[in-house]
Amino acid sequence: MRKTVLSLVSVAALALAGCQGSPSEQAANGGPASPESAATVSIPSEVSGTISLREGSPQPSDKATLVLNLTDVSSSAVGSAPLATRTSPAGTFPQPFKLTFNPADVKPNDLYVVQAVLTDGDRHYVMPIQAPVLAKGSKNDAVSIQLVAEQTPGEKLLAEFSDQQKQLGAMKVSHGTKLEKDASRGWQLFRQDGQIQFIRELVEYTKDGFTSTDYAYRDGKPWAIVQQHMASRDGKPTSIDRAGWSDDGTLVLKQHQVGSDVQVLDAAEADKLKQEAMTILGLATNGKNK
Repeated sequence: MRKTVLSLVSVAALALAGCQGSPSEQAANGGPASPESAATVSIPSEVSGTISLREGSPQPSDKATLVLNLTDVSSSAVGSAPLATRTSPAGTFPQPFKLTFNPADVKPNDLYVVQAVLTDGDRHYVMPIQAPVLAKGSKNDAVSIQLVAEQTPGEKLLAEFSDQQKQLGAMKVSHGTKLEKDASRGWQLFRQDGQIQFIRELVEYTKDGFTSTDYAYRDGKPWAIVQQHMASRDGKPTSIDRAGWSDDGTLVLKQHQVGSDVQVLDAAEADKLKQEAMTILGLATNGKNK
């Protein structure tokens, strides 16, 4: 009886061993794999996708540049070189992209993203949402990147200028006129908290039509100017010049507009507008400039 029991136990043990099989057989049949095979992860050698512009963003000019980087953004990789990079003319959007790299350079536990920066003169386009890749759950071959145009320094200044124009009704105003040989000049000077904020000047020339100019000042110096040129007082603008300076004196708003065509205002013309701003400031304040 004892021999019979031992035989049954031996048969059961052999049967169990046969069912489990070798580690390689288990892996092939979908069962538990060895630690070495479980740690093996397939790493691609490229990431790809599509870059588009958010609706409402202006299309870049033919001088724009697109820079793509595949970057390790882990805290331990600060300052490290991109895994892959590409610089090219911007072209048109949407457009496909591809970045290739050596899979051996990828650190499996690090965090990688595709970064895109589009630069068109003073305008920059940025990614509001990151594009992670090379991680579990991330796409590597259908990455969607959307770029959004930021305001240029000139556009920010012009928006601030427009906001100040809307406040003129709440400011203290004084008036003046001057009759000259070749022109008739009139102006309104606006103050707030004792400081000159704005001068609006209308000039009717004997031969050269009419101008309407808004000058904005800070600390007694012009920082933004918009001048409209018209054939007559009641005519539509034939051209509009806009100039504005940052706090350090850099010319950042420089527009010469004719119809819907907006070109770059020449620096010399911007300087001329600044000189005119100081001239009317002196005239409106009897040379005190305050």
